[in-house]
Amino acid sequence: MSPDLNALAVFMLVAEEKSFRAAADRLGVTRSAVSQTMARLEATMGIALVRRTTRSVSLTEAGERLAVSLAPAIADIRAAVESAGSLGRRPRGQLRLAVSSIAETFLAGPLLAGFAGAYPEIQLDITVTDEEFDIVAEGYDAGVRLGEVIAQDMIAVPVSGEQRQSAVCAPAYLERAGVPKHPGDLVGHRCIGWRPAPRVAPYRWEFGVDGREFAVEVAPEITTNDMALMIKLAVAGAGITFGMEESFRAEVERGRLVPILEEFCPRFAGFYLYYPSRRNLAPKLRALTDHLRTARSGMRG
Repeated sequence: MSPDLNALAVFMLVAEEKSFRAAADRLGVTRSAVSQTMARLEATMGIALVRRTTRSVSLTEAGERLAVSLAPAIADIRAAVESAGSLGRRPRGQLRLAVSSIAETFLAGPLLAGFAGAYPEIQLDITVTDEEFDIVAEGYDAGVRLGEVIAQDMIAVPVSGEQRQSAVCAPAYLERAGVPKHPGDLVGHRCIGWRPAPRVAPYRWEFGVDGREFAVEVAPEITTNDMALMIKLAVAGAGITFGMEESFRAEVERGRLVPILEEFCPRFAGFYLYYPSRRNLAPKLRALTDHLRTARSGMRG
């Protein structure tokens, strides 16, 4: 069976968009043209790749397998075409990034604003998310996450220095409830916890001492996926919360939050921009990595 590369490219757009209409819009064709292409591909392969309803499109098991297998190859083809077409002109096109909500240095503004100003032909599409997924399969060019959770087969470029987690609360809370001397004491305190998504267990609070790491499973009275809300509640005296030190820095400097248990909060590797290893790196992504390296060099200087 000789593969129909055009049909496979249409299939990948349908897989990314989960919609025939959205895929058609990206291709500049009609919805019926996409539907007919998919029907021919399924007939050629002899198996259904998508499930169609009046409201949605989802992949079958065969479709999921095909999408995962094709994603790296399609990404390489797109990068190769963009690289060849970029000779003699500035990097351009849409650059899709999936960024952790706690990557404060990257999301603060100046880094991205500087890049956007230097490369006006590149359109940044940034999704702030803490869900774990395959960025290639989902159609992203790169992601930003903590280095410790990035797969080893990815290329990683640092976007921050070392990080540290911190437990903080309002001075009034300490006056009312007392100061915990050890992370284990937190089980007797009111806590404000974080979870990445609904129906997911709250994040465990991780500490370390003398090179040994350990976690405390607090039972938060309040749990949310919104760091800004956690900070507001802690400032209001609702309890102790835990997260990245950078997230709390402004309120700590104002004196509205106080760090506690600092001797149990070691530093660790920070945030990285990561992307799959490819021979042909898209010019738009190369521009971002070069910008990050230059910015980091300036910060160290």
